[in-house]
Amino acid sequence: MLDGRVAICTGAGRGVGAEVAKMMAANGAKVLVNDPGVSGEGEGADNTPAQQIVDQIKAAGGEAVANFGSVTSYEDCLGMVEQARDELGGAHILFNPAGILRDRMFHKMSPDDWQAVIDVHLTGHFNVCRAAINLFRDQEYGRIVMVSSTSGLLGNIGQANYGAAKMGIVALARILAMENGSKNITANVIAPSADTRMTRSVPTPKDPQAAAIREERLRRSRADAIAPLCTFLASEQAGYVNGQVFHQRAAELSLYSLPRPIRMVHHNGGWTPELIAEVAMPSLSTSFMDVGDSRKMHPGMPMD
Repeated sequence: MLDGRVAICTGAGRGVGAEVAKMMAANGAKVLVNDPGVSGEGEGADNTPAQQIVDQIKAAGGEAVANFGSVTSYEDCLGMVEQARDELGGAHILFNPAGILRDRMFHKMSPDDWQAVIDVHLTGHFNVCRAAINLFRDQEYGRIVMVSSTSGLLGNIGQANYGAAKMGIVALARILAMENGSKNITANVIAPSADTRMTRSVPTPKDPQAAAIREERLRRSRADAIAPLCTFLASEQAGYVNGQVFHQRAAELSLYSLPRPIRMVHHNGGWTPELIAEVAMPSLSTSFMDVGDSRKMHPGMPMD
């Protein structure tokens, strides 16, 4: 499906990124495997994870090179594109699951906790996409697969920084899709639910029954289940899929809506605070969205 294409996969030394890199390679792509090897909170460095995935791809008969730059650096992202062109012959696909977590309740979140997560997730998406977009436009071909989360789409307690970044990625993808669709460039979003180092770092519920349910949900949500969707979205066949948001866990694949007006009220001559209290808000409130656990949106267990 990806014969003749070159993919840049960030954060691909572990988890979903590693599985997608391997499947893209198995489908014919040459892959630049990027991963600086940082901890789950973005600290340290280790070349081993990226190199191990490169070695696995090569052992399976594919072609890949390792890159150890950080998506937080625009210069490093320019270097990824340059390396892909010099060593693999081009760049046609971007997949950017690179991420960290610094979960804190908002009233305990430091500016550093906020900025570190924004830098990796939201600014990281800007850096990678900006580094490649003019090449994609010049060659009139590109496939961009961005990574969001239900923490942004639906919200999640303790993840204000992560959720804000992940919702910003949806807006970024939508606008890139608008601006570049005429150049045969697509930008889509996946929100994966998978058993990875990041998801394992979220504290286990104290209630034994809830902890057991979480463990079973993770067991069923294998990271490699996300790879087929990403591989398809990276293909030439997916040219008609643009600006969309998908959620996937195990064998369950969902298309998400984008924010749209769901109810509207009008008052001739405009509104006063009193009229809003008496008329507008009671009417609009019949369509209010619940503030609650994202599990209400995705109940039950994923299907294997």
